[in-house]
Amino acid sequence: MAASDSIAKTYYLETFGCQMNVHDSEKVRGTLAARGYSQVEDPEAAGLVLYNTCSIRDKAEQKVLQRVATFKYQPNGRKFGILGCVAQHNGEALFESAPHVNLVCGSASYNQLPHLLERLENGENRVTGLSLDTDETFDQPQVERSSPHSAYITIIEGCDKNCSYCVVPFTRGPERSRSSESVMEEARRIAANGTGEITLLGQTVNSYRDPSGAGWSFARLLDEVGRVDGVRRVRFTTSHPRDFTPDIVEAIDGNPALCDWVHLPVQSGSSRVLAGMRRTYTRDEYLRVIEAIKAAKRDIVLSTDIIVGFPGETQRDFEETLSLVEQVDYAQMFSFKYSPRRGTDSVEMADPVPEAEKSRRLQVLQELQRRLQLRRNQSWIGRDDEVLVEGRREKFDQWHGHTAQNRVLNFSDPLGVAGASDLRGAYCKVRITAAGPNSLIGELVSIERKPSAALGLRVLQ
Repeated sequence: MAASDSIAKTYYLETFGCQMNVHDSEKVRGTLAARGYSQVEDPEAAGLVLYNTCSIRDKAEQKVLQRVATFKYQPNGRKFGILGCVAQHNGEALFESAPHVNLVCGSASYNQLPHLLERLENGENRVTGLSLDTDETFDQPQVERSSPHSAYITIIEGCDKNCSYCVVPFTRGPERSRSSESVMEEARRIAANGTGEITLLGQTVNSYRDPSGAGWSFARLLDEVGRVDGVRRVRFTTSHPRDFTPDIVEAIDGNPALCDWVHLPVQSGSSRVLAGMRRTYTRDEYLRVIEAIKAAKRDIVLSTDIIVGFPGETQRDFEETLSLVEQVDYAQMFSFKYSPRRGTDSVEMADPVPEAEKSRRLQVLQELQRRLQLRRNQSWIGRDDEVLVEGRREKFDQWHGHTAQNRVLNFSDPLGVAGASDLRGAYCKVRITAAGPNSLIGELVSIERKPSAALGLRVLQ
Protein backbone atom coordinates (compact mmCIF):
# COMPACT_ATOMS: atom_id res chain seq x y z
CA MET A 1 0.00 0.00 0.00
CA ALA A 2 0.99 3.60 -0.53
CA ALA A 3 -0.04 4.62 2.96
CA SER A 4 2.69 5.29 5.51
CA ASP A 5 4.09 2.33 7.43
CA SER A 6 2.32 3.50 10.59
CA ILE A 7 -1.17 3.04 9.12
CA ALA A 8 -0.68 0.64 6.18
CA LYS A 9 -1.87 -2.38 8.15
CA THR A 10 -4.73 -0.65 9.98
CA TYR A 11 -8.37 -0.64 8.93
CA TYR A 12 -11.66 1.04 9.75
CA LEU A 13 -14.88 -0.89 9.09
CA GLU A 14 -18.39 0.56 9.31
CA THR A 15 -21.43 -1.67 8.92
CA PHE A 16 -24.87 -0.70 7.62
CA GLY A 17 -28.01 -2.84 7.54
CA CYS A 18 -29.29 -6.09 8.99
CA GLN A 19 -27.87 -8.85 11.20
CA MET A 20 -26.53 -10.63 8.13
CA ASN A 21 -24.40 -7.59 7.33
CA VAL A 22 -23.20 -7.50 10.95
CA HIS A 23 -22.18 -11.15 10.69
CA ASP A 24 -20.57 -10.55 7.30
CA SER A 25 -18.44 -7.86 8.96
CA GLU A 26 -17.35 -10.42 11.55
CA LYS A 27 -16.07 -12.57 8.67
CA VAL A 28 -14.30 -9.58 7.10
CA ARG A 29 -12.65 -8.66 10.42
CA GLY A 30 -11.46 -12.23 10.85
CA THR A 31 -9.91 -12.22 7.40
CA LEU A 32 -8.19 -8.89 8.04
CA ALA A 33 -6.86 -10.00 11.42
CA ALA A 34 -5.44 -13.16 9.84
CA ARG A 35 -3.53 -10.94 7.39
CA GLY A 36 -2.05 -8.86 10.17
CA TYR A 37 -4.37 -5.85 10.08
CA SER A 38 -5.36 -3.99 13.26
CA GLN A 39 -8.74 -2.30 13.63
CA VAL A 40 -8.99 1.41 14.50
CA GLU A 41 -12.06 3.41 15.45
CA ASP A 42 -11.27 6.51 13.38
CA PRO A 43 -11.24 6.35 9.56
CA GLU A 44 -8.68 9.17 9.54
CA ALA A 45 -6.22 6.84 11.28
CA ALA A 46 -6.76 3.88 8.93
CA GLY A 47 -4.77 2.72 5.94
CA LEU A 48 -7.81 0.82 4.68
CA VAL A 49 -11.34 2.26 5.02
CA LEU A 50 -14.19 -0.21 4.44
CA TYR A 51 -17.97 0.23 4.33
CA ASN A 52 -20.10 -2.91 4.50
CA THR A 53 -23.32 -1.74 2.93
CA CYS A 54 -27.07 -2.22 2.63
CA SER A 55 -29.08 -1.31 -0.47
CA ILE A 56 -32.54 -2.50 0.55
CA ARG A 57 -33.70 1.15 0.55
CA ASP A 58 -32.42 4.09 -1.44
CA LYS A 59 -31.87 6.14 1.72
CA ALA A 60 -29.47 3.53 3.10
CA GLU A 61 -27.54 3.38 -0.16
CA GLN A 62 -27.26 7.15 -0.44
CA LYS A 63 -26.00 7.36 3.15
CA VAL A 64 -23.13 5.05 2.28
CA LEU A 65 -22.23 6.91 -0.90
CA GLN A 66 -22.24 10.22 0.98
CA ARG A 67 -19.95 8.73 3.62
CA VAL A 68 -17.53 7.58 0.93
CA ALA A 69 -17.68 10.97 -0.81
CA THR A 70 -16.36 12.76 2.29
CA PHE A 71 -12.90 11.33 1.49
CA LYS A 72 -12.97 12.31 -2.18
CA TYR A 73 -10.29 14.98 -1.91
CA GLN A 74 -8.25 13.56 0.97
CA PRO A 75 -7.17 9.97 0.28
CA ASN A 76 -3.63 10.57 1.67
CA GLY A 77 -2.50 7.15 0.50
CA ARG A 78 -5.49 5.36 2.00
CA LYS A 79 -7.30 2.55 0.24
CA PHE A 80 -11.10 2.53 0.20
CA GLY A 81 -13.46 -0.41 -0.16
CA ILE A 82 -17.21 -0.77 -0.59
CA LEU A 83 -18.48 -4.17 0.46
CA GLY A 84 -21.86 -5.90 0.55
CA CYS A 85 -25.11 -5.09 -1.20
CA VAL A 86 -24.28 -1.63 -2.59
CA ALA A 87 -21.10 -3.12 -4.06
CA GLN A 88 -23.00 -5.97 -5.68
CA HIS A 89 -25.86 -3.74 -6.86
CA ASN A 90 -23.66 -1.05 -8.44
CA GLY A 91 -20.60 -3.09 -9.38
CA GLU A 92 -17.74 -1.43 -11.23
CA ALA A 93 -19.86 1.70 -11.80
CA LEU A 94 -18.77 2.67 -8.26
CA PHE A 95 -15.28 3.33 -9.61
CA GLU A 96 -16.76 6.00 -11.85
CA SER A 97 -18.94 7.68 -9.22
CA ALA A 98 -16.20 7.42 -6.56
CA PRO A 99 -12.80 7.28 -8.32
CA HIS A 100 -10.90 7.06 -5.04
CA VAL A 101 -12.53 3.69 -4.24
CA ASN A 102 -10.11 0.78 -4.74
CA LEU A 103 -12.10 -2.32 -3.74
CA VAL A 104 -15.67 -3.33 -4.66
CA CYS A 105 -16.72 -6.69 -3.21
CA GLY A 106 -20.12 -8.34 -2.76
CA SER A 107 -20.91 -10.62 0.17
CA ALA A 108 -20.76 -13.82 -1.90
CA SER A 109 -17.10 -13.06 -2.69
CA TYR A 110 -15.85 -12.64 0.89
CA ASN A 111 -14.05 -15.96 0.59
CA GLN A 112 -11.93 -14.20 -2.05
CA LEU A 113 -10.94 -11.34 0.27
CA PRO A 114 -7.46 -12.66 1.11
CA HIS A 115 -6.60 -12.69 -2.60
CA LEU A 116 -8.25 -9.30 -3.22
CA LEU A 117 -6.36 -7.74 -0.30
CA GLU A 118 -3.09 -9.18 -1.56
CA ARG A 119 -3.67 -7.53 -4.93
CA LEU A 120 -4.31 -4.19 -3.21
CA GLU A 121 -1.18 -4.58 -1.12
CA ASN A 122 0.80 -5.29 -4.28
CA GLY A 123 -0.23 -1.98 -5.79
CA GLU A 124 -3.33 -2.70 -7.90
CA ASN A 125 -5.64 0.31 -7.81
CA ARG A 126 -9.03 -1.24 -8.65
CA VAL A 127 -10.01 -4.71 -7.48
CA THR A 128 -13.43 -6.39 -7.66
CA GLY A 129 -15.14 -9.47 -6.26
CA LEU A 130 -18.66 -9.60 -7.69
CA SER A 131 -19.46 -13.25 -8.40
CA LEU A 132 -22.72 -14.68 -7.06
CA ASP A 133 -21.86 -18.20 -8.21
CA THR A 134 -20.45 -19.58 -4.97
CA ASP A 135 -21.46 -21.46 -1.84
CA GLU A 136 -18.12 -20.88 -0.15
CA THR A 137 -19.29 -17.71 1.61
CA PHE A 138 -20.67 -19.93 4.40
CA ASP A 139 -17.44 -21.49 5.53
CA GLN A 140 -15.08 -18.65 6.36
CA PRO A 141 -11.92 -19.92 8.07
CA GLN A 142 -11.74 -16.87 10.36
CA VAL A 143 -14.59 -15.07 12.08
CA GLU A 144 -13.92 -12.34 14.63
CA ARG A 145 -17.11 -12.26 16.67
CA SER A 146 -18.48 -8.95 17.93
CA SER A 147 -19.70 -10.45 21.20
CA PRO A 148 -18.40 -13.34 23.31
CA HIS A 149 -21.95 -13.92 24.58
CA SER A 150 -24.02 -14.07 21.37
CA ALA A 151 -23.13 -15.47 17.96
CA TYR A 152 -24.59 -15.57 14.46
CA ILE A 153 -24.61 -18.55 12.11
CA THR A 154 -25.67 -18.05 8.49
CA ILE A 155 -27.57 -21.16 7.36
CA ILE A 156 -28.98 -19.92 4.04
CA GLU A 157 -27.90 -17.19 1.64
CA GLY A 158 -29.84 -15.41 -1.10
CA CYS A 159 -33.54 -15.40 -1.94
CA ASP A 160 -35.78 -16.98 -4.60
CA LYS A 161 -39.00 -15.17 -3.65
CA ASN A 162 -38.64 -12.41 -6.28
CA CYS A 163 -40.71 -9.73 -4.51
CA SER A 164 -41.36 -6.92 -6.97
CA TYR A 165 -39.72 -4.23 -4.79
CA CYS A 166 -36.66 -6.08 -3.50
CA VAL A 167 -33.02 -6.06 -4.65
CA VAL A 168 -31.90 -9.02 -2.52
CA PRO A 169 -32.00 -11.55 -5.40
CA PHE A 170 -29.63 -9.21 -7.31
CA THR A 171 -27.30 -8.49 -4.39
CA ARG A 172 -27.27 -11.85 -2.59
CA GLY A 173 -28.14 -14.25 -5.40
CA PRO A 174 -30.39 -17.33 -5.34
CA GLU A 175 -31.17 -19.37 -2.24
CA ARG A 176 -28.42 -21.77 -1.28
CA SER A 177 -28.42 -23.65 2.02
CA ARG A 178 -25.56 -24.89 4.12
CA SER A 179 -25.34 -28.54 5.16
CA SER A 180 -26.81 -29.42 8.53
CA GLU A 181 -23.51 -31.05 9.50
CA SER A 182 -21.63 -27.79 8.85
CA VAL A 183 -24.14 -25.76 10.86
CA MET A 184 -24.02 -28.17 13.79
CA GLU A 185 -20.22 -28.20 13.77
CA GLU A 186 -20.13 -24.42 14.03
CA ALA A 187 -22.81 -24.39 16.75
CA ARG A 188 -20.83 -26.87 18.85
CA ARG A 189 -17.64 -24.86 18.38
CA ILE A 190 -19.41 -21.65 19.44
CA ALA A 191 -20.89 -23.31 22.53
CA ALA A 192 -17.53 -24.85 23.47
CA ASN A 193 -16.10 -21.31 23.54
CA GLY A 194 -18.67 -20.41 26.20
CA THR A 195 -21.19 -18.54 24.04
CA GLY A 196 -24.73 -19.39 25.13
CA GLU A 197 -26.89 -17.57 22.57
CA ILE A 198 -26.99 -18.40 18.85
CA THR A 199 -28.99 -16.70 16.10
CA LEU A 200 -29.56 -18.57 12.84
CA LEU A 201 -29.55 -16.18 9.89
CA GLY A 202 -30.90 -16.04 6.36
CA GLN A 203 -32.76 -13.64 4.10
CA THR A 204 -35.50 -16.27 4.30
CA VAL A 205 -34.12 -18.40 7.09
CA ASN A 206 -37.06 -20.82 7.29
CA SER A 207 -36.72 -21.60 3.56
CA TYR A 208 -33.66 -23.66 4.54
CA ARG A 209 -33.27 -26.93 2.64
CA ASP A 210 -30.48 -29.24 3.83
CA PRO A 211 -28.37 -30.07 0.77
CA SER A 212 -26.76 -33.08 2.47
CA GLY A 213 -28.05 -36.62 2.58
CA ALA A 214 -29.42 -36.02 6.08
CA GLY A 215 -32.18 -33.88 4.55
CA TRP A 216 -33.05 -32.02 7.74
CA SER A 217 -35.92 -29.56 7.68
CA PHE A 218 -35.47 -26.10 9.12
CA ALA A 219 -37.48 -27.14 12.20
CA ARG A 220 -35.20 -30.16 12.75
CA LEU A 221 -32.07 -28.01 12.43
CA LEU A 222 -33.50 -25.42 14.81
CA ASP A 223 -34.32 -28.07 17.40
CA GLU A 224 -30.91 -29.76 17.14
CA VAL A 225 -29.01 -26.48 17.57
CA GLY A 226 -31.09 -25.85 20.69
CA ARG A 227 -29.93 -29.19 22.10
CA VAL A 228 -26.21 -28.51 21.75
CA ASP A 229 -24.54 -28.67 25.17
CA GLY A 230 -23.97 -25.15 26.47
CA VAL A 231 -26.55 -23.45 24.25
CA ARG A 232 -29.14 -21.60 26.33
CA ARG A 233 -30.93 -19.55 23.67
CA VAL A 234 -31.55 -19.94 19.94
CA ARG A 235 -33.13 -17.26 17.75
CA PHE A 236 -33.74 -17.17 14.01
CA THR A 237 -34.40 -14.40 11.50
CA THR A 238 -35.82 -13.51 9.00
CA SER A 239 -38.72 -15.86 8.23
CA HIS A 240 -40.97 -15.83 5.17
CA PRO A 241 -44.69 -16.46 5.79
CA ARG A 242 -44.99 -18.88 2.85
CA ASP A 243 -42.48 -21.27 4.41
CA PHE A 244 -43.54 -20.95 8.04
CA THR A 245 -44.69 -24.53 8.66
CA PRO A 246 -46.44 -26.03 11.73
CA ASP A 247 -43.35 -28.06 12.71
CA ILE A 248 -41.50 -24.80 13.50
CA VAL A 249 -44.12 -23.97 16.14
CA GLU A 250 -43.87 -27.55 17.43
CA ALA A 251 -40.09 -27.22 17.74
CA ILE A 252 -40.42 -23.98 19.76
CA ASP A 253 -43.04 -25.59 21.99
CA GLY A 254 -40.88 -28.63 22.63
CA ASN A 255 -37.48 -27.04 23.21
CA PRO A 256 -37.06 -24.41 25.96
CA ALA A 257 -33.78 -23.20 24.41
CA LEU A 258 -35.67 -21.88 21.38
CA CYS A 259 -36.69 -18.29 22.03
CA ASP A 260 -40.40 -17.54 22.05
CA TRP A 261 -40.07 -14.74 19.48
CA VAL A 262 -40.75 -14.87 15.74
CA HIS A 263 -39.98 -12.14 13.21
CA LEU A 264 -42.49 -12.61 10.38
CA PRO A 265 -42.61 -9.73 7.87
CA VAL A 266 -46.07 -9.06 6.43
CA GLN A 267 -45.21 -5.87 4.44
CA SER A 268 -48.91 -4.97 3.92
CA GLY A 269 -52.32 -5.86 5.32
CA SER A 270 -53.97 -5.61 1.91
CA SER A 271 -54.20 -8.70 -0.31
CA ARG A 272 -54.31 -6.44 -3.35
CA VAL A 273 -51.05 -4.74 -2.41
CA LEU A 274 -49.48 -8.07 -1.43
CA ALA A 275 -50.25 -9.36 -4.94
CA GLY A 276 -48.53 -6.31 -6.43
CA MET A 277 -45.56 -6.96 -4.17
CA ARG A 278 -45.53 -10.63 -5.25
CA ARG A 279 -45.40 -11.77 -1.65
CA THR A 280 -46.99 -15.17 -2.56
CA TYR A 281 -49.63 -15.07 0.19
CA THR A 282 -52.85 -13.22 0.94
CA ARG A 283 -53.88 -11.38 4.08
CA ASP A 284 -55.98 -14.35 5.19
CA GLU A 285 -53.18 -16.84 4.54
CA TYR A 286 -50.79 -14.74 6.61
CA LEU A 287 -53.30 -14.51 9.45
CA ARG A 288 -53.73 -18.29 9.43
CA VAL A 289 -49.98 -18.62 10.07
CA ILE A 290 -50.33 -16.12 12.92
CA GLU A 291 -53.22 -18.15 14.39
CA ALA A 292 -51.05 -21.28 14.37
CA ILE A 293 -48.26 -19.43 16.18
CA LYS A 294 -50.65 -17.99 18.76
CA ALA A 295 -52.12 -21.46 19.35
CA ALA A 296 -48.74 -22.64 20.68
CA LYS A 297 -48.41 -23.72 24.30
CA ARG A 298 -45.80 -21.01 24.85
CA ASP A 299 -46.45 -17.28 24.58
CA ILE A 300 -44.66 -16.59 21.30
CA VAL A 301 -44.45 -12.88 20.53
CA LEU A 302 -44.26 -11.51 17.01
CA SER A 303 -42.46 -8.73 15.21
CA THR A 304 -42.80 -7.67 11.59
CA ASP A 305 -41.74 -5.41 8.70
CA ILE A 306 -44.21 -3.13 6.91
CA ILE A 307 -43.87 -0.95 3.82
CA VAL A 308 -46.28 1.97 3.35
CA GLY A 309 -46.89 3.83 0.10
CA PHE A 310 -46.29 0.95 -2.32
CA PRO A 311 -47.36 2.02 -5.85
CA GLY A 312 -51.15 1.99 -6.08
CA GLU A 313 -51.72 1.65 -2.32
CA THR A 314 -55.03 3.37 -1.56
CA GLN A 315 -56.24 4.75 1.74
CA ARG A 316 -58.41 1.65 2.05
CA ASP A 317 -55.38 -0.58 1.53
CA PHE A 318 -53.54 1.36 4.21
CA GLU A 319 -56.45 1.00 6.62
CA GLU A 320 -56.32 -2.76 6.06
CA THR A 321 -52.70 -2.65 7.18
CA LEU A 322 -53.70 -0.74 10.32
CA SER A 323 -56.42 -3.26 11.13
CA LEU A 324 -54.02 -6.19 10.66
CA VAL A 325 -51.48 -4.57 12.98
CA GLU A 326 -54.15 -4.19 15.66
CA GLN A 327 -55.37 -7.75 15.16
CA VAL A 328 -51.94 -9.36 15.39
CA ASP A 329 -50.71 -7.06 18.20
CA TYR A 330 -47.02 -7.16 17.32
CA ALA A 331 -44.45 -6.75 20.06
CA GLN A 332 -42.21 -4.85 17.65
CA MET A 333 -42.43 -3.44 14.13
CA PHE A 334 -39.96 -2.10 11.58
CA SER A 335 -41.79 0.21 9.19
CA PHE A 336 -40.60 2.10 6.13
CA LYS A 337 -41.78 4.21 3.24
CA TYR A 338 -41.68 2.44 -0.11
CA SER A 339 -38.34 3.09 -1.78
CA PRO A 340 -38.04 2.45 -5.54
CA ARG A 341 -34.95 0.38 -6.30
CA ARG A 342 -33.25 0.26 -9.66
CA GLY A 343 -33.74 -3.07 -11.43
CA THR A 344 -36.90 -4.09 -9.56
CA ASP A 345 -40.28 -4.48 -11.30
CA SER A 346 -42.07 -2.08 -8.95
CA VAL A 347 -40.10 0.86 -10.37
CA GLU A 348 -42.23 0.63 -13.53
CA MET A 349 -45.56 0.39 -11.71
CA ALA A 350 -48.15 3.12 -12.20
CA ASP A 351 -49.87 5.27 -9.58
CA PRO A 352 -47.02 6.20 -7.24
CA VAL A 353 -48.06 7.47 -3.81
CA PRO A 354 -46.94 11.09 -3.20
CA GLU A 355 -44.01 11.42 -0.80
CA ALA A 356 -46.00 13.58 1.63
CA GLU A 357 -48.74 10.95 1.79
CA LYS A 358 -46.20 8.20 2.39
CA SER A 359 -44.81 10.21 5.29
CA ARG A 360 -48.28 10.75 6.74
CA ARG A 361 -49.15 7.06 6.55
CA LEU A 362 -45.86 6.08 8.13
CA GLN A 363 -46.47 8.47 11.02
CA VAL A 364 -50.00 7.10 11.59
CA LEU A 365 -48.74 3.51 11.51
CA GLN A 366 -45.85 4.17 13.87
CA GLU A 367 -48.08 5.98 16.36
CA LEU A 368 -50.47 3.02 16.39
CA GLN A 369 -47.59 0.62 16.98
CA ARG A 370 -46.18 2.84 19.72
CA ARG A 371 -49.49 2.61 21.60
CA LEU A 372 -49.70 -1.14 21.13
CA GLN A 373 -46.12 -1.67 22.32
CA LEU A 374 -46.64 0.54 25.36
CA ARG A 375 -49.75 -1.40 26.36
CA ARG A 376 -48.03 -4.74 25.83
CA ASN A 377 -44.88 -3.72 27.72
CA GLN A 378 -46.84 -2.28 30.64
CA SER A 379 -48.55 -5.66 31.08
CA TRP A 380 -45.13 -6.93 32.23
CA ILE A 381 -44.91 -4.62 35.24
CA GLY A 382 -44.67 -6.70 38.41
CA ARG A 383 -43.55 -9.84 36.57
CA ASP A 384 -40.11 -11.45 36.42
CA ASP A 385 -38.20 -12.06 33.20
CA GLU A 386 -34.76 -13.37 32.25
CA VAL A 387 -32.27 -11.11 30.49
CA LEU A 388 -28.94 -11.83 28.85
CA VAL A 389 -26.83 -8.88 30.02
CA GLU A 390 -25.04 -7.13 27.16
CA GLY A 391 -23.61 -4.01 28.76
CA ARG A 392 -23.87 -1.21 31.29
CA ARG A 393 -25.03 2.42 31.17
CA GLU A 394 -22.95 4.12 33.83
CA LYS A 395 -24.88 7.38 33.50
CA PHE A 396 -28.06 5.66 34.69
CA ASP A 397 -26.40 3.05 36.94
CA GLN A 398 -28.13 0.35 34.89
CA TRP A 399 -27.29 -2.88 33.13
CA HIS A 400 -29.04 -3.70 29.87
CA GLY A 401 -29.77 -6.65 27.60
CA HIS A 402 -32.52 -8.55 25.79
CA THR A 403 -35.09 -11.02 27.03
CA ALA A 404 -35.91 -14.28 25.24
CA GLN A 405 -38.85 -12.44 23.64
CA ASN A 406 -36.37 -9.87 22.29
CA ARG A 407 -37.45 -7.01 24.56
CA VAL A 408 -34.82 -4.49 25.64
CA LEU A 409 -34.55 -4.60 29.44
CA ASN A 410 -32.65 -2.02 31.52
CA PHE A 411 -32.22 -2.81 35.19
CA SER A 412 -30.55 -1.65 38.38
CA ASP A 413 -29.25 -3.55 41.40
CA PRO A 414 -30.47 -1.52 44.42
CA LEU A 415 -29.94 -4.39 46.88
CA GLY A 416 -26.42 -5.16 45.70
CA VAL A 417 -27.23 -8.70 44.58
CA ALA A 418 -24.36 -8.68 42.07
CA GLY A 419 -21.85 -7.05 44.39
CA ALA A 420 -18.83 -5.99 42.37
CA SER A 421 -19.48 -8.57 39.63
CA ASP A 422 -19.36 -7.63 35.98
CA LEU A 423 -22.70 -8.95 34.75
CA ARG A 424 -21.94 -8.87 31.03
CA GLY A 425 -22.77 -12.29 29.64
CA ALA A 426 -24.76 -13.34 32.71
CA TYR A 427 -28.37 -14.51 32.56
CA CYS A 428 -30.27 -12.64 35.26
CA LYS A 429 -33.79 -12.74 36.65
CA VAL A 430 -35.20 -9.21 36.79
CA ARG A 431 -38.48 -7.88 38.24
CA ILE A 432 -40.12 -5.39 35.88
CA THR A 433 -40.97 -2.10 37.62
CA ALA A 434 -41.74 0.22 34.69
CA ALA A 435 -42.16 0.16 30.93
CA GLY A 436 -42.02 2.44 27.91
CA PRO A 437 -42.99 1.67 24.32
CA ASN A 438 -39.51 0.46 23.41
CA SER A 439 -38.06 -1.05 26.58
CA LEU A 440 -38.65 -2.41 30.07
CA ILE A 441 -37.11 -1.22 33.34
CA GLY A 442 -36.52 -3.43 36.34
CA GLU A 443 -34.50 -4.49 39.37
CA LEU A 444 -32.17 -7.45 39.69
CA VAL A 445 -33.63 -10.43 41.57
CA SER A 446 -30.95 -13.07 41.02
CA ILE A 447 -28.15 -14.20 38.77
CA GLU A 448 -29.31 -17.35 37.00
CA ARG A 449 -26.07 -18.16 35.18
CA LYS A 450 -22.73 -16.38 35.23
CA PRO A 451 -20.60 -15.95 32.10
CA SER A 452 -18.34 -18.84 31.20
CA ALA A 453 -14.74 -18.55 32.33
CA ALA A 454 -13.80 -19.19 28.69
CA LEU A 455 -15.18 -15.79 27.72
CA GLY A 456 -13.31 -12.55 27.75
CA LEU A 457 -11.37 -11.89 24.58
CA ARG A 458 -12.75 -11.88 21.08
CA VAL A 459 -11.77 -15.14 19.44
CA LEU A 460 -10.95 -16.17 15.92
CA GLN A 461 -12.65 -19.42 15.05
